[in-house]
Amino acid sequence: MKKYLRDLTVAEKVKLNSRHVLLKLTQEDPLPDILPGQFVEVRVDDSPSTFLRRPISVNFVDRDANQLWLLIQIIGAGTKRLSALAEGDKVNILFPLGNGFTMPENKQNKVLLVGGGVGVAPLLYFGAELKRLGYSDVSFILGAKTGADLLMLDDFKRYGTVLTTTEDGSMGEKGFVTQHSVLNSVKFNNIYCCGPKPMMVSVAKYAKTNAIPCEVSLENKMACGLGACLCCVENTKEGNVCVCKEGPVFNINDLLWQI
Repeated sequence: MKKYLRDLTVAEKVKLNSRHVLLKLTQEDPLPDILPGQFVEVRVDDSPSTFLRRPISVNFVDRDANQLWLLIQIIGAGTKRLSALAEGDKVNILFPLGNGFTMPENKQNKVLLVGGGVGVAPLLYFGAELKRLGYSDVSFILGAKTGADLLMLDDFKRYGTVLTTTEDGSMGEKGFVTQHSVLNSVKFNNIYCCGPKPMMVSVAKYAKTNAIPCEVSLENKMACGLGACLCCVENTKEGNVCVCKEGPVFNINDLLWQI
């Protein structure tokens, strides 16, 4: 897909909680085609200690409003600066990057999207596209440490059944996403996952044990987004590949995880 380097304008900023901000970006021309699972590289201006762009998953594409949504987790100086942007500010991004999720073959399939922490970000747009294309049975399992850390639940509910887990039991079922009771009662046909690597490995193990096709979106550090800097290399069955270029979405059968 063609890549673009553009200055987008902050149309709206939504503070979700103390550590997460949603940026809704727009431009005068219609946004280009963007696939669920792709990401952008954001230039961070006015942050002396931030030299590299920040890779951020595409959270949502609102075609009616011509907006690209980015879910920002405030971790260091770069993301702190991005969280301080205000309506009307400009943001330079390189997009769309990487390869997206593979659509299930059968629109009647029971599809499960599993996300942990800020890893839920790419699953919202994927869920929206599944619904738009006529997939009728989509469920989400969204996990976090506490109920306050669960993000954008009302948005997810527009596109499927939302199930939650929290480590402290303050919302949904207590435990990790792979411990949710639905996994013992429903036979899913496809699983897609994004979040911390230990969580993705556990989901992949469940999927492989139950012979369910599964794709995961890796979160390796990606400095350039183009496969030039070799920061995000992952060892796969095909050898070492750059996650930013060959991924970030991979079929679990292509990875060398111990599953």
